[in-house]
Amino acid sequence: MKHERQNKIFKYIILTSFITFFALYISQSTGYFEYKNSQKVALTNEQIKQFEKDVDSGKNVDLTKYIEINNKNYQNNISKTGLSLSNILEKGIQKIIDKSFKVLSKLVGE
Repeated sequence: MKHERQNKIFKYIILTSFITFFALYISQSTGYFEYKNSQKVALTNEQIKQFEKDVDSGKNVDLTKYIEINNKNYQNNISKTGLSLSNILEKGIQKIIDKSFKVLSKLVGE
């Protein structure tokens, strides 16, 4: 019974890994990521050209017109909980490491 459950979990993990790999492979081979990056570069090049054109014509230049700022807030209850848990774990691990080094320094110093 336990062996069958472990076997199902293992098969699920392998299948999920294969599907993830396959999706990433297809997106890489079709050039999806390169296309997205080239769009960002093209947009940046257009912004640079417009900026240079405005400077040459003597217009009052404000950089916020040329740079897109993404101020989206992606926090939700899950990410806040994860951050809180991470901070708690960080403090605990830091205390353990500090105490371990104190013990090691006492052992080496004696």
